[in-house]
Amino acid sequence: MHLRRLLGLLAFVTGSAWAGAQKYEPLAASVQAALHAAVADRAAPEPHFSSMQEKIAWLSEMSRRLEKRIPDRHGRLEFLKTVYYEAQRAGLDPQLVLGLIQVESGFRKYAVSGAGARGYMQVMPFWVKLIGTRDNNLFHLRTNLRYGCTILRHYLDIENGNIYRALGRYNGSLGAPEYPNMVRGAWEKHWSWGTRYIQPR
Repeated sequence: MHLRRLLGLLAFVTGSAWAGAQKYEPLAASVQAALHAAVADRAAPEPHFSSMQEKIAWLSEMSRRLEKRIPDRHGRLEFLKTVYYEAQRAGLDPQLVLGLIQVESGFRKYAVSGAGARGYMQVMPFWVKLIGTRDNNLFHLRTNLRYGCTILRHYLDIENGNIYRALGRYNGSLGAPEYPNMVRGAWEKHWSWGTRYIQPR
């Protein structure tokens, strides 16, 4: 328990990547097509909140929490809007996605793990070949978040909504508790907001 807390604190303070390494698994053609459609959608990333008051409150509070990590206010707000939009689009809690990014990359856009995972959500390059197009740049903010949220949603669907097993798959550590517990800890301690939800599919 002490080691897990230490690793979580280290990831938050130093910005080191947890080195996510999703594992290649063959996909049925229908699943591959659905995932390709999900990452190919180019709709404008304007998140939908229940009210303008909620939007202002969420962006203000999350911006305050993220200020030390992303000092530029404009860049920080663009990042948060994109996180919210892509999480919402995939039926994920935006705060869960923030917790995952904290653990995976420490909010570093150009983070690269020892396994080759890239960007904020530490997406493995094989996903581009599997469901994307050759010009998909995993260091591009929206592309990285689109892939990361789509992949996590895919794993949630495989695991029938079991967040712990889905996170284990996302990190390539299915069955081990450390990574899911670190993401949950970051989610609850640093990014909690209102009611947590994972939208069923």
